[in-house]
Amino acid sequence: MKLKYLYLLLFFTVCFGNAQIINFTDANFKTRLLSATTSNGIAKNQAGASVVIDTNGDSQIQVSEALVIYQLTANGASITSMGGIEYFTNLRKFGSNGTSITSLNINTLTNLTDLSVTSSQLASLSISGLSNLVNLSCNDNKLTSINLSGLSSLVYFKCSNNLLTSLNINNMTSLVNLYCYENQLTSLDLSGMPLLDEVYSYSNQLTSLNLAGCSSLKRLYTYSNVLTALDVSSCPILFELQCYSNNLSTLNLSNHQQLAWVDCNTNLLTSINVQGCINMTELKADHNLLTTLDISDTKVGTLYVNNNQLTSLFVKNGTFETLFYIMNNPNLSYICCDESQLTSVQNAIVTFGIPFCTVNTYCSFTPGGNLYGTLRGNVRIDSDENGCDVNDYNYPSMKFKVVSGSTTANYYADNSGFYRIALPNGSYTVTPQFENSSYYTISPINFALTFPNVVNPQIQDFCVTPSGIHNDLEITILPIGRARPGFDASYKIIYKNKGNHIQDGSINLSFDDTTLDFVNATPAIQSTSVNNLNWSFSNLHPFETRVINLTFNLNSPVEIPPLSAGGTLHYTATIAGAVDETPNDNISTLNQIIVNSLDPNDKTCIEGTTITPSMVGEYVHYVIRFENSGTANAENIVVKDMIDITKFDMDSLIPLSGSAPFETRVANTNRVEFIFENINLPFDDANNDGYVAFKIKTKPTLVVGSTFANSASIFFDYNAPIVTNTFTTTVQALATQDFDFNTYFSVYPVPAQQILNLQTKEMIEIKSIEIYNLLGQMVIAIPNAVSISTVDVAYLKAGTYFIKVNTSKGTANTKFVKE
Repeated sequence: MKLKYLYLLLFFTVCFGNAQIINFTDANFKTRLLSATTSNGIAKNQAGASVVIDTNGDSQIQVSEALVIYQLTANGASITSMGGIEYFTNLRKFGSNGTSITSLNINTLTNLTDLSVTSSQLASLSISGLSNLVNLSCNDNKLTSINLSGLSSLVYFKCSNNLLTSLNINNMTSLVNLYCYENQLTSLDLSGMPLLDEVYSYSNQLTSLNLAGCSSLKRLYTYSNVLTALDVSSCPILFELQCYSNNLSTLNLSNHQQLAWVDCNTNLLTSINVQGCINMTELKADHNLLTTLDISDTKVGTLYVNNNQLTSLFVKNGTFETLFYIMNNPNLSYICCDESQLTSVQNAIVTFGIPFCTVNTYCSFTPGGNLYGTLRGNVRIDSDENGCDVNDYNYPSMKFKVVSGSTTANYYADNSGFYRIALPNGSYTVTPQFENSSYYTISPINFALTFPNVVNPQIQDFCVTPSGIHNDLEITILPIGRARPGFDASYKIIYKNKGNHIQDGSINLSFDDTTLDFVNATPAIQSTSVNNLNWSFSNLHPFETRVINLTFNLNSPVEIPPLSAGGTLHYTATIAGAVDETPNDNISTLNQIIVNSLDPNDKTCIEGTTITPSMVGEYVHYVIRFENSGTANAENIVVKDMIDITKFDMDSLIPLSGSAPFETRVANTNRVEFIFENINLPFDDANNDGYVAFKIKTKPTLVVGSTFANSASIFFDYNAPIVTNTFTTTVQALATQDFDFNTYFSVYPVPAQQILNLQTKEMIEIKSIEIYNLLGQMVIAIPNAVSISTVDVAYLKAGTYFIKVNTSKGTANTKFVKE
């Protein structure tokens, strides 16, 4: 019986409790709840449908009616208290905006998953222990502190625009989004939050921010603080970073491959490392202390670096910077950019008033960015005609014509026959080019390739096979130093087998022994006579090049005969072997101007200041010399030559020799670049010199009186270029005479075999004698000929020649025949 009474008591207790009327401390809050309808969304049931709370219509809310509600919204400035909300224990979502409440205690609403109490007057919020809470928003209140203990399920947390001075979110490992901007936080420890995706912590007073373990962080907005350091190394997938208006001195973003946007304006940054940020597209770094910035490893197309202390800027990244702002960097002296960007960057430095800034692409020698492919391989000569293999000789300096649409560029293999060509993504046809195409055949004759749709690097070897029998030797004499009276001068004789069969032969160098003292030669001379040095060679393979290094000492101005600035030294180097198919290049003449002062960076045409009409359309030879006069080794040197294509045949250019391995590129119709990558040229006087030599044909349209001039720009690492002298050569008729030759001289015997005698008829002083072939090439030069009456012509080939005498009365010439 007692048990029955107990059950009855329990029944009535429950019924009474459910029928209990909730006592709300704020009538306006109660009125708001009573206004719920089936359409206004103030209250929703478990199914998510809008419902009326006061279902019995008694203008009261019983506990039983409150338990039906799963979602509740209570907005309005008239609400000052929410006492009574604690009876809505089934609430999952509660939202309140723009009220006048100052405190809220909802610790009992343990089923709550979403809480939003924003734009109110909250100074106190009691939510500890709400272990099911996923989304918490308490923005725009007056909170000075908040207790988040027990909120183990919290994923989204917004507490911006409050008065918080500290925020303890330790152990909230489920947190994904954090909005805590516009508070008074001085430090923020987010360590150990592996799911954190976004952090908005700007406009606080942060001096420290710990992101250790935030491996999922994508967006970080922490600008307008007082951070002196920021470590994002634990955030490998960071996508966007805004950290402007802090006190950062360095920013290391290296290897953040997904980072796209960075704004670090208005800091104290002296360095920014974006190495490996391969997807970065925008960087703002205005108002810092940067002296250099390298974005070459990025895709940055929008760059702001105004108001820094930049001296160098590296933007060669394969992306055209459409927004490029560099104003107020008065010390900016070097910008490295993409080839396609040269003009726009040069315009920018004018626009922003940076007058002494060098702009080029030479910080690297591959296209910018990673959107390019590499073609490489070897060229070999199949001398035994059994197919090319590693035992065959290399074919050096092969030229490759690379065509893509309407664009053509030429690249050259090195002296070992190896070539490497870096090409931007696209489709290309590559064709090897011979100087004498009848001497050889090549396989393949050309090939097509596309990047990036092929293996990278693409390897393509070439096999060159002799065609017929062709004997063709070439010799060139190069001045390696300047000719200064009283000093030593160095030279190189470079000889090459351009034919397709092994050759033996001899080399002769003629010079004026009265004004020059032979010092040494390597290899040593084999015989000598007055005004002549001789060597022999054997087993010179097709396309093998050999070099003779030699040194002369020049007479000083007080020696007899004296040498002085403005005079000319004449050298003639000849090579003889089998009957040659192109004998013109078996003779090389050097007419070297004597100077007093030493300009170590210069350009010289070895044919001199004049050529004859017969030489028009033939090769002329240039030497460009350079010297590292700095205080450190020069890592890379580029010699750039802008060729006048109205005077020269650009397609005929052939590199001859260099002081170190170099790469030759011809692009943009008239630009040739000789690239000494990793040359590391020392700066001490004994080892700081270098040179490059090339030959190129003049246009056949030149006439008597035409001139062709050339200079070069020499780039040492990132320094402004040194521009050489402009060397000008004039086409001058040999037939031009100041007097009649036969009035003053006679020559005999005619024809001559060994010796040509020169007899003087009248009183006249002979200064020098020169002999030219019908091509206008000087083959013999006797600079000091005051006492000369015979000329040794024994080694000249049979044919017709001109003898030219330079005298006190001027010049004159006549023909003679050598048999």
